[in-house]
Amino acid sequence: MLLRIYGIFLLLLLLQVGDTYAQKRSNEIELVSPLTRTYVYPTRVLWSEGNLENVPHLLEKGNGQANLTNTNVAKFKNTSVSRSSVLLDFGKEMNGALEIVTGMWPGGGARNIRVRFGESANEAMAELGEKGATNDHALRDIELALPWLGKNQTGESGFRFARIDFLDKDAELHLREVRVISTIRDIPYEGSFHSSDERLNKIWEVGAYTVHLNMQDYLWDGIKRDRLVWVGDLHPEVATVNAVFGYNDVVPKSLDLARDATPLPGWMCGISTYSMWWIILHHDWYMHHGNLKYLAEQKPYLQGLVKQIVEKVKDGKEDMNGNRFLDWPSSEDPKAIHAGLQALAILSLERAAEISEALHDVDTKKLCEETVAAMRKYVPEHNNSKQAAALLANVDLLDAGKAYDQVLSRGGSQNFSTFYGYYMLEAMAKAGKYEEAMAIINEFWGAMLDLGATTFWEDFNMEWLPNAARIDELVPEGKKDIHGDYGAYCYLGYRHSFCHGWASGPTAWLSEHVLGIQVIEPGSRKFKVRPNLGHLTFVEGTYPTPFGNIWVKHTKLENGKIKSKIKAPKGVKIIR
Repeated sequence: MLLRIYGIFLLLLLLQVGDTYAQKRSNEIELVSPLTRTYVYPTRVLWSEGNLENVPHLLEKGNGQANLTNTNVAKFKNTSVSRSSVLLDFGKEMNGALEIVTGMWPGGGARNIRVRFGESANEAMAELGEKGATNDHALRDIELALPWLGKNQTGESGFRFARIDFLDKDAELHLREVRVISTIRDIPYEGSFHSSDERLNKIWEVGAYTVHLNMQDYLWDGIKRDRLVWVGDLHPEVATVNAVFGYNDVVPKSLDLARDATPLPGWMCGISTYSMWWIILHHDWYMHHGNLKYLAEQKPYLQGLVKQIVEKVKDGKEDMNGNRFLDWPSSEDPKAIHAGLQALAILSLERAAEISEALHDVDTKKLCEETVAAMRKYVPEHNNSKQAAALLANVDLLDAGKAYDQVLSRGGSQNFSTFYGYYMLEAMAKAGKYEEAMAIINEFWGAMLDLGATTFWEDFNMEWLPNAARIDELVPEGKKDIHGDYGAYCYLGYRHSFCHGWASGPTAWLSEHVLGIQVIEPGSRKFKVRPNLGHLTFVEGTYPTPFGNIWVKHTKLENGKIKSKIKAPKGVKIIR
């Protein structure tokens, strides 16, 4: 009997130890970063001044280690009245820190430098406060000491350019290496897009890379400024994640963060539309990945949020409190905002009804459907706003053809925006204007590439183009600084983010409408494949699903008809 009791006690003790170890192991796993570190060396010295020797050596790849030979070092020599400085170009926008490896200067001791980061060359040359240059969210202007025969890291931020100023008087500084420690998720690009239009191909790639950089611990909107989870901004980003990377836990992690940080009756980020986007995002995520258990975890919050939205609808008209916001370019147009809020309230409640049906929540589904029925009896004015007209068309409150003819076609890419441009493109597709939409993508997003961009920007305006200098060169006299001289609202001048995930819409749009691959059943079990080539002679690409990648190739024949080859993984049904 005693042996039996002892045996049970020992078993319980082992189970407890096992549970403790498992919990400890779980905590350890949670602390493992999903990010990898890669070293990136400068591609060119864009500018320098002062007494410098062997600066081109900084372009050579090293081993990150100081040594006693003190060969192959760049030397900065200051007098009592002159300083030595250099501006380095790392070739592309990155999220990361700067690592500097030092040599053996005479006399030993620390040396002091100043580092300035820039998403454009001129931002890296600016003083704090000059044309909006700021240390908000990430430090871009820092003074620090460097050790003799050692190395130091500074940052992190989003940047492509770094200026280093040697600050000490009558002293020498030896640098063996200057490199970026880039932090990024090491994940494959499962989705792809290749067509007869190389400019469209590049735009697809740059949109994908823009979002990839923002997939840090959470899905940010910007890697320099706005290193935050902005829920509305997530919608085009998540569309790009679905089209390029497939499932990634950064999405549910970010959606859960927004939910947990916003107890009802709060609005996410203080903005009613952003809580609506949260509902729409969960619907889209479920359609692509089909995790019903995860969807069920949202049920209590969803029920409360639906009631909160419905309470703000009076006689079929939205009357939302909080910050009434669509995007920045429309932010001073209350009529457009009202129309947009009406459309988004309808869309979010329709998506909530579909979610509720999947969760067998009859009461919430009924509440959504009754409210939507009342809201559809009222059609607000779009006030010639492309944002408002697009949203109204996308929920069928306005005929898409009329929206295009009356508003979206006026002025081409004039009054487009990097965020809501995605929904304008969606409305153009709904109107069957695929060729026109591709022309807008080439003109509007392509213009940023023409200016040297390697990622897409927080905002862009075609009116900024005349006489604008490239961002990868110092602005010549008589030219406009498109970074420092423009911008508005919270993104004036150099505060303007040049890597903003909400600008990636063309990547998702090209996959969905040109490759023609659209999910139509939860869990990616059924897709519609209907290509729209416009001027293209061919397009080929892949789209990720939980079962593997769909591959398509569409070729335009001499008679104008499209020949399609489609390969789908087992478990995925294709409707043509």
